[in-house]
Amino acid sequence: MAAFLQWRRFVFFDKETVKDAGDNGKNFVLPVGISACDSGRGHIVLGDMDGQIWFLTRSLQLSSFQAYKLRVTHLYQLKQHSILVTVGQDEQGINPLVKVWNPDKRDSGNPLCTRIFPAIPGNKPTEVSCLSVHENLNFMAIGFTDGSVVLTKGDITRDRHSKTLTLHEGTCPITGLAFRQQSKVTHLFVATLEKVHCYTLSVKEYPKLELDTHGCALRCSALTDPSQDSQFIVAGDECVYLYQPDERGPCFAFDGHKLLAHWHRGYLLLLTRDTKSPNKSEFGSRETSPSEKQILTIYDLDNKFIAYSASFDDIIDVLAEWGSFYILTRDGKMFVLQEKDTQTKLEVSFRSQKNLFVMAINLAKSQHLDSDGLSEIFRQYGDHLYVKGDHDGAIQQYIRTIRKLEPSYVIRKFLDAQRIHNLTAYLQALHRQSLANADHTTLLLNCYTKLKDSSKLEEFIKSSESEVHFDVEIAIKVLRQAGYHSHAVFLAERHQHHKWYLKIQLEDLKNYQEALRYIGRLPFDQAESNMKRYGKTLMHHVPDGTTLLLKGLCTDYQPSRDAMERDSLDRGPAVAKKANSEEFISVFANNPRELRAFLEHMIEVEPFSSQGVYDTLLELRLQDWAHEQDSERKKVLQGAALSLLRSDNTVFDKALVLCQMHNFKEGVLYLYEKGKLYQQIMHYHMQNEEYGKVVEACKRYGDQEVCLWEQALGYFARKEEDCKAYISQVLEHIDQNNLMPPLLVVQTLAHNSTATLSVIKDYLINKLQRESQQIEDDERKIRQYREETAHLRAEIQELRSSAKIFQKTKCSMCNSPLELPSVHFLCSHSFHQHCFESYAESEAECPTCTPENRKVMDMLRAQDQKRDLHDHFTRQLRCSNDGFSVVADYFGRGVFNKLTLVTDPPGSKVGVGSLEGTMDTTACNCTLLPFSHYHADPNQAGLALIFYFQIVLFSTVGLCGSAWFNSIV
Repeated sequence: MAAFLQWRRFVFFDKETVKDAGDNGKNFVLPVGISACDSGRGHIVLGDMDGQIWFLTRSLQLSSFQAYKLRVTHLYQLKQHSILVTVGQDEQGINPLVKVWNPDKRDSGNPLCTRIFPAIPGNKPTEVSCLSVHENLNFMAIGFTDGSVVLTKGDITRDRHSKTLTLHEGTCPITGLAFRQQSKVTHLFVATLEKVHCYTLSVKEYPKLELDTHGCALRCSALTDPSQDSQFIVAGDECVYLYQPDERGPCFAFDGHKLLAHWHRGYLLLLTRDTKSPNKSEFGSRETSPSEKQILTIYDLDNKFIAYSASFDDIIDVLAEWGSFYILTRDGKMFVLQEKDTQTKLEVSFRSQKNLFVMAINLAKSQHLDSDGLSEIFRQYGDHLYVKGDHDGAIQQYIRTIRKLEPSYVIRKFLDAQRIHNLTAYLQALHRQSLANADHTTLLLNCYTKLKDSSKLEEFIKSSESEVHFDVEIAIKVLRQAGYHSHAVFLAERHQHHKWYLKIQLEDLKNYQEALRYIGRLPFDQAESNMKRYGKTLMHHVPDGTTLLLKGLCTDYQPSRDAMERDSLDRGPAVAKKANSEEFISVFANNPRELRAFLEHMIEVEPFSSQGVYDTLLELRLQDWAHEQDSERKKVLQGAALSLLRSDNTVFDKALVLCQMHNFKEGVLYLYEKGKLYQQIMHYHMQNEEYGKVVEACKRYGDQEVCLWEQALGYFARKEEDCKAYISQVLEHIDQNNLMPPLLVVQTLAHNSTATLSVIKDYLINKLQRESQQIEDDERKIRQYREETAHLRAEIQELRSSAKIFQKTKCSMCNSPLELPSVHFLCSHSFHQHCFESYAESEAECPTCTPENRKVMDMLRAQDQKRDLHDHFTRQLRCSNDGFSVVADYFGRGVFNKLTLVTDPPGSKVGVGSLEGTMDTTACNCTLLPFSHYHADPNQAGLALIFYFQIVLFSTVGLCGSAWFNSIV
C-alpha cells in the first residue's frame, strides 16, 4: 500500500459520456439486460439475457440477431480473424452451448454459424465460468465452475477437424484463461480462486506447472501484450502478480477488492470496489446495489504512475476499441476515456511537478515518442539541472540531445574555466558519435591541454583506428600548437600523415636522423615527394645518410622495414621503382662532395642516366681540375673529365660552354673535333697564337675543309711577326694541291710587311714550271690528236674510194683457219659462221668491236644526261678552286652543244660487200661543234676530237654497218 501511495497521479485521459448524434445529442443508451461484452474487428459485441447478440459500430449504429433462445453468457471476439465465439443457453437448465460465428458471412441475413457443440466437461453438466480462444484458431479453452478446463484442439470452426479433451480438473472454480504464444511454443495460463497453473500445449503430454498458490476472482486476470513479454496478470485483493510460463514475475501492491482487470497498450486497468461500499465477494455474483461505487484506475507499470482514476456506478465491463476505453454501466450509459496526446501529457507532468523529467522521459519512450520529442525533453531536463547548479547531471542530459540539439547551444553554457571538465565530457561524446567538426576537435584538445590531463589526451589520440571519431589533421595541428609534439608525432605516424610527421620532426623537434629513417620506410611515391620537399634540410644536417637514401631512391628503392615487419609481411617480390636522379641535383646545392659521390654512383649503376647527370658531373670535375694545384692530381682530373666527354652522354652545347668557362683546352679541342668544327679548332689556335698548331690543324683537317689553308695563309699574312717558316709550309701545301690561284696568293701576302719576295720565290718558280710543263704536255697531245685525226680521215677516204679486201685467214674468235661459210666485217674482223652465231649479240655488229664501241656510246649518253644539270654545274663551279677547268670540262662534255644523231630509215640494210653503193652521208648525220670550240681545255678537246672522227667514221662509211650504228645510238 505504501508503494502504491508513492505513485504519482495524473489525468492523462479525458472522460466523456457517449452521445447519440442522431438523437439531438442525448446520451447513448445501451440495450437492456447485457450479460456479456467484448470488442474487436472494429465493433463492440454485446450479449443480453434474451439470447441476442448486438454489434455496435463506431458511428453508434446497433444491429442484432438471435443467437440463443434463452440467454448469452460469454463472448470472445478474435482480434486477427472475423470469428466470434459465444456461450449461451437454448434450453432451461444447465446445458451451455458453444457456437462459432463468422460475421463476414451471412445465413438468412444473420452471421453464419460454422459450428455448435455443447460445453460439458465429461458427463455431468456444469456452468461455464470463462472462455479463451487462440488467435491461430487451433486452440479453444473453456473453464467451468466445477474446476475443470476443456481444451478444443484443431480447427475450432469445424467439428471434423478438431478434438476436445479435459485438460484440467479441480474443485475450485476456473476464474481466468489466457493463451500465450512465444515463437513455436504455446502455453495456457489457468487461474482459479486459489492457484495459478501453466500448461505447455506444444508438448504432447501437456505438462502442467503450478506457478502460485494465490488465485483471483472472476474477470480479474489478463494477458499483457508482446512488448511486455506476454505475461499473465492476476489481480488479487492485496497485490497484482505477473507470471511467466515458468515462474512468477514482479508484483505490485495494489490492494482493494478487485472486480475487473484488463490490459491494453501498456496500461493496466483495475476496477475495484470502493472501500466505503458494502463487500460482496461471492463467486459469480454480478448483482450490485444501486449505491455501490466502483473505482476505475489506469496504471502505467513501466513508468510507475497512475494515468487516470475515477469512480463509477456499477460498471458492466471496460472495453478497448478505436483507440479509446469504453465503460459500460448497468444504467445503460456508456462513457469513453480518450487518451491525451504525448505532448499534452508531458506538459501536464511538467506543470504538476517541475522535477518529474525522469518520469516524463520514460513516459515518452513508452509512448514511442519520436527522437525529436525525446531530445526536447532531455534539453529541458538539462536546462533545469543547469539552473539548479547540477552541471554534471545537466551535461549528461545534453549528451543525450546529440544529433538533435545544436552543439553550440551546449558549448556556450560550459565555456567557463570552472566547467571545462563538463565541456570535455560533452565534446568527447560528440567525437564518439562521429559528429564533431574541426572546431570541436580543436576545442576538445585545448580542454585537455588546459586541464593538463595527459592520460585523457593519450587515451583520446591512442584509441584504435576503428574508434577514431575526429579529424586527425586538425588534432595534429592543435597538439603541435600546444607544444605536445610527442603526441602530435604519434598521431601523425599512426594515421600516416607523413607531411605533418616530418614537419614536426624537422621544424620543432629537430630530429633529422629520425625524419630520414621515417622517409626511408615510406612507399616510393611518398618517399620521393618528401625528399624533394625536405631534401635540402636533411642534406645540410645529415649529408651522408641523405646521400645514401637518394642513391637507393634513384636506383632500386625498397622501403626499409624492421625484422618483425619483414617476418609478418609476405607480399612477394615488390616492383622496384626508380626516381629521376636529375630532379635531386638541386638538393646538393651546398654539398659538392656528396653530389659528386651521388653522380658517380648513378653513372656507375645506371650508365644510361640522363644527360643532366653527366653534365653536372662534368662541371664538378672541371671545377676540381681548375682549382687543383698539384700537377699530378690535375693530370688525373683532366683524364677523368676527358673520359666523361668521350662517353657521348653529355649535351654537346652545355659541355662546350663548361669547357670554355673553365678554359679546359683539351676538352674544347675534343668537342670541336667531335662536332667537325675544324675552322673553330684553327681559330682557337689562332687566338692563342699557336702557329705550329695552326699548321698542324691545316694538315690534319685540310682534306675535309680545303679553305683552312687559305685561312691559315691569310692569318700569317696579317701577322707582323716573322712567320716565314709557317708561310712557306702553307704555300708548299697550296702549291702541291693547287688550292689557290697564284694571283690570289700574291695579293694575300702583299699586306704583310715581313713577307718578302724570297718567301714566295720558290712557290712562283714551281708554279711557272708546272704551268710550262702542262703547256708542253697539252701541245704534245694536240699534235698527237691531229695525227690520229689525219690518219682517221685518210682511212675514211680510203673506205669511201677503194674496195675493201678481206685477207684474214684465221677466225678472230677461235683463231682457227677460216673456212666457209664465214662472216666478214669492214673493221677487218672475220669469223666462222658458227662462231659468229655463238658469240654475236646482233647480226649487224662485230663481236670483237662491240665492247669498245659500247664504251664510247655510254660515254656519249652520260654526257648527254649531265648537260642539263645546271645546279650541279653551279655548285661544282662555286666550290672549285679553278673554275676555268670546270667550265672547260663541261665544254668538253658538250653541255653547251645540242647533239643530233639521225639514223638510217627503218628497213634499210647495207650489204657487206656493196661498199660503193652505200656511201650516203645523209643517211646518218652528226652535228658537232667545230674543233676550235674545244681549245679551252686541250685534254677535253682532244678526246672530243677522237669521238668526233669515230662517229663520222662509223656513220658515214658504215664501218660496222648502219644497223650496228643504230643500236649504239
